[in-house]
Amino acid sequence: MKILITGSNGQLGTELAARYLDRAEDELFVGDLPDLDITSELSIASTFASIAPDLVINCAAWTAVDAAEEKESSAFTVNAEGPAILATYCARSGTRLVQISTDYVFSGDATEPYQEDAQPGPVTAYGRTKLAGENFVRELLPDNHVIIRTAWLYSSIGHNFVKTIVNAQKERETLSVVTDQIGQPTSASDLADQIVTLLDNYSGSGIFHGTNSGVTSWFEFARAIMSEIGEDPERILPTDSSSYVQLAPRPAYSVLGHQGWASVGMAPMRDWRVALHDAIPEIMQTLE
Repeated sequence: MKILITGSNGQLGTELAARYLDRAEDELFVGDLPDLDITSELSIASTFASIAPDLVINCAAWTAVDAAEEKESSAFTVNAEGPAILATYCARSGTRLVQISTDYVFSGDATEPYQEDAQPGPVTAYGRTKLAGENFVRELLPDNHVIIRTAWLYSSIGHNFVKTIVNAQKERETLSVVTDQIGQPTSASDLADQIVTLLDNYSGSGIFHGTNSGVTSWFEFARAIMSEIGEDPERILPTDSSSYVQLAPRPAYSVLGHQGWASVGMAPMRDWRVALHDAIPEIMQTLE
């Protein structure tokens, strides 16, 4: 099978590429800016003509949440029009499309986990554009798509909360982290494993929530990181969202439910604390 991963230089794209690279039964193609631009029909047309992929996993996205508030049209181009172009070419060639999405498609004010069939209600430009991308994929490729929503992603690649805490604690004795934003830290490595397993065993269309199990706050997540690297977690001090002025409101509650996995005979991803413990050694190596 010919597999194309777009946005392949990011956290999830890198992890997915590593899993498909050495599989004898698959031929892997990867692409990212500037060589592959999902917002350019010419770029996508050329790629499909030369590769003819059987599966496309779209990890390309505008993820600058605050910048999207001021440049929503630009974010829409990447997060909605790009997936629409991909879905159009996938429909023409019988190609399966996996679209990576986000917890921001929900309002973030729930009191229980958002299940896959919960009504979206984004309150940020980023969330609106990502939801539009989901809708385009469902409309243009109704029988041959998978949507994976994820949140609080981290890995040894790029910028993420784990690396921010590890670096910041080297320079400051204490760090203030919010206690009033609740979610699910998610290992990009675990998510890549889950996606590959799903695609190997499920041929239908649907939405799945790709987050590690368990629930925590950014504050407790930061304290767990400190413990894992052998530092005193008491150096992390509690604060709340009112202490930070940000253009885009952060969801107070962005916990995603995992009923979708059970519907296809799969277990949800493991607890976030176990995943963090296993991820820390590799992350620390990249920061040495």
